[in-house]
Amino acid sequence: MNERDNNVSFFRFEDLRIYAKAMDYIVWLYQNLPADDGATNKRFMQKSFLKSAQEIALNTAEGSSRNRTQFLYYLKMAKSSVRECVVLTDIAHRCGIIGDDAREHSRTELMELTKMIGSLIASLQRTSGSSSSQQKDDMDDLSMPEPADFDDIM
Repeated sequence: MNERDNNVSFFRFEDLRIYAKAMDYIVWLYQNLPADDGATNKRFMQKSFLKSAQEIALNTAEGSSRNRTQFLYYLKMAKSSVRECVVLTDIAHRCGIIGDDAREHSRTELMELTKMIGSLIASLQRTSGSSSSQQKDDMDDLSMPEPADFDDIM
């Protein structure tokens, strides 16, 4: 085990399993999308695919530095990016850019990501309460939720 495994990161989002899973998915895409063959339509699709995958990690990171209400917003944006990747997976498959195995792998990873994000959203909603005064307090609180809120996802 290296030192990083024993310590909490300076950037808390790096300790979220969602972030690590999103990064793994991005790397997988870079390794499995075919090299640029010069076709403009394929290049556009590949760029869109990579951008959507990157948005999952980027929204998770950005939201983690915000208050709970804003973090929920960014997590929902990350979940929207997951859905974009599902559509782009189907487009890539139908256009013959990726094969059956790659399509299944992509869909499996995206299903896991959406479940993980949904679990974190539910956890944050449970801990934030539903009263309007609690929501106002959340807007004034610029800190992250306590680490205990993340136990099931880290």
